[in-house]
Amino acid sequence: MTFTTRLTELLGIEHPILLAPMGSASGGALAAAVTSAGGFGFVGSGYASSETVHREMLAAGNVRIGVGFINWALQDRPEALDAALEHNPAAVMLSFGDPTPFASRVKQAGSLLFCQVQTLDMAKQAADAGADVIIAQGRDAGGHSGHVRGTFGLVPSVVDAVAPIPVVAAGAVADGRGLAAALVLGAEGVLMGTRFAASKESQWSEVLKQGAVAAAGDDTEQTRVFDIVRGAAWPTHFPGRAVRNDFSARWHGREEELADQRETENTRYDATDAGDLSTRVLWAGEGVDLVKDIPSARDIVLRTVAEARKALGASWPG
Repeated sequence: MTFTTRLTELLGIEHPILLAPMGSASGGALAAAVTSAGGFGFVGSGYASSETVHREMLAAGNVRIGVGFINWALQDRPEALDAALEHNPAAVMLSFGDPTPFASRVKQAGSLLFCQVQTLDMAKQAADAGADVIIAQGRDAGGHSGHVRGTFGLVPSVVDAVAPIPVVAAGAVADGRGLAAALVLGAEGVLMGTRFAASKESQWSEVLKQGAVAAAGDDTEQTRVFDIVRGAAWPTHFPGRAVRNDFSARWHGREEELADQRETENTRYDATDAGDLSTRVLWAGEGVDLVKDIPSARDIVLRTVAEARKALGASWPG
């Protein structure tokens, strides 16, 4: 069972499912597994780390994958884009800021330019920058996103605003029903994060994966406290969605106070065990309700496609 869309045709893939370039989860092994299953995998570059890019691109072997960057971090470390382009990635994803300063280098290198956006204005900016694909990410996504628009309100608005550029839906998509809904709304595919983070090939620890299985969407919230305590310089308009825990319950709403005490609180935070989810961050989207197991990336791709086909019926084209 397949869905032929402009995304699958552009990338030359079988299924319109993309792996989000999550810095903590999307290594070369996971990206390669998603591509090998008929989707397309992006590795995360962390905060524009050239070392991470080289390592994970090599870990993917000869499998065709892409690389994702955080734009504001790439501004400080533009050499990381050069590191990525040395590996001739099929695509480069630029997220969280203006893609314009880097767009021409990506296009000139022969890679497809994917731009992830969180508002209509950002979508139009990406279109003007020459994006080949625009990813509309709602605030219900796990990890960092915008704080204004939800996925399934944003997607059709972006589709209309940037036509004929293909649009991909991101945020709270964790099974085939999400893929089906995205296609009906005019998207050409989906970008999935939380679901793939809890997969066998993910770089997440077993504790994090099991934490995702146990979590519910109602347990998540957008917050800046984990960025503040870790000293991650995320702009305030890109908060992160994570599972609530004792640490966030203590500091959410007291961000300025936490910033004033960051050195002391960071020492305490780092002193806790990496598997202590009462303190450490577990990024997860609202779709985490649908994460019930830890399968292979291949099983996730094929399951998602089968569920979407069932939801849409045999009459859906492609």
